[in-house]
Amino acid sequence: MPAPMFRAAALRIRVPATSANLGPGYDSFGLALALYDEVVVRVAESGLDLDVAGEGADKVRRDHRNLVASSMFTAFDHLGGRPRGVEVRCLNRIPHSRGLGSSAAAIVAGITAARALTVGGEDRMDDERVLALATEMEGHPDNVAAAFSGGFTVAWTDGGVAGSVCLRPHDSLLPVVFLPTTEVRTAKARRVLPPSVPHADAAVNSGRAALLVEALTHRPDLLLTATEDLIHQEYRRSVMPRTLTLVDKLRGDGVPAVVSGAGPSVLALVAREAAPALLGRAPRGWSSWATDTDAGGVQVRSL
Repeated sequence: MPAPMFRAAALRIRVPATSANLGPGYDSFGLALALYDEVVVRVAESGLDLDVAGEGADKVRRDHRNLVASSMFTAFDHLGGRPRGVEVRCLNRIPHSRGLGSSAAAIVAGITAARALTVGGEDRMDDERVLALATEMEGHPDNVAAAFSGGFTVAWTDGGVAGSVCLRPHDSLLPVVFLPTTEVRTAKARRVLPPSVPHADAAVNSGRAALLVEALTHRPDLLLTATEDLIHQEYRRSVMPRTLTLVDKLRGDGVPAVVSGAGPSVLALVAREAAPALLGRAPRGWSSWATDTDAGGVQVRSL
């Protein structure tokens, strides 16, 4: 493969927040939300010039180990070579360590930026390879699939190769996010999970996950039953007790509520007309907002 050439024009990458698992779809289901990080990239004379504003700006790195930058350079290597330099400007709106896919958004943004800056990038790296690389970097495909494709995604790996299908959520749904001030790292939330679960619990979850596909796309009236989970949420109560207390209260009142990703945010899937009343259910110190689902996934445009 000949060394790549690079575009001179600056590009803007927009990538959505995501909520993974959705109850029973552990490490498989993802939903893209209309809350976006934006990254502006351009080829520079030399080195890496990176700045960050917005969520996490006081904590994230501004060197090659920044997740957007490291993902971009890894993708350049897969594309055949790196430019002499890159300028990167990140505007973060997705809260970090809250279960809303901030790391997946950074990875997808970086890979997409590298492909878009490379002349003939889509021929060198098709969508399947983008998903495969993003999954390799993230460790599982649920968030990255939704961030890349938008909509409601079902993702899997087969022989180490990632795949996904994108479905359209029912038009009546309006997700409501309950956001705490506290953070929980995904690694911490995973450490409390047991190495195995009871066969009966796994069987229930399999049925609920299958039902959730129908409920999210065609039968929202089934969402309360379809979002029941027995294999990961309860085990996480020790590291996010207020999250699970809120899930319990909402579900007790008939609201289809789940832990968003690895938490500690809570996601409720409700009809549009029910969303305004639900916003007042946030615990003291938490914030809440209603957001449309995102249908397009990551977007690129020239500046």
